[in-house]
Amino acid sequence: MTAPAFRFAREEDTPLILQFIRDLARYEEMEDQVVADEATLADQLFRQGNAQVLFALEDGQEVGFALFFHNFSTFLGRSGLYLEDLYVKPEHRGKGYGKALFRELARIAQDRGCGRMEWWCLDWNRPSIDFYLSLGAEAMSDWTVYRLTREDIDRLAQE
Repeated sequence: MTAPAFRFAREEDTPLILQFIRDLARYEEMEDQVVADEATLADQLFRQGNAQVLFALEDGQEVGFALFFHNFSTFLGRSGLYLEDLYVKPEHRGKGYGKALFRELARIAQDRGCGRMEWWCLDWNRPSIDFYLSLGAEAMSDWTVYRLTREDIDRLAQE
């Protein structure tokens, strides 16, 4: 594989971003949980700037994507890069696009002075876990993820 090209998404890419999200959800057997729509994504990504999308390109075509945003570590006193989603189309897997996306994200994190990169992975997703370990990542087994849904947020805010 020749070195892939990368580009940041633009607002006109919103339908493509949503398709990547749906493809990832299908792979993770969570397609029924996708409620995002183009209008919401365009607002959140491009008007409010809450996250960014990076595409990996093969011959000018988008073959993979990474959606990320910045979090903040009080202990480090600096931002981190949080990878929400990374997906490479099945027909392009095994060509190094996943690693290339991670390498490019590491460069972005380095350029922006980030203290770390973090992401979640489903426990059953052994191919991804093995890939992350091969990059030098370590599982944070001493932490538990907690979540409030939109309904929980609304209830708590009204108490």
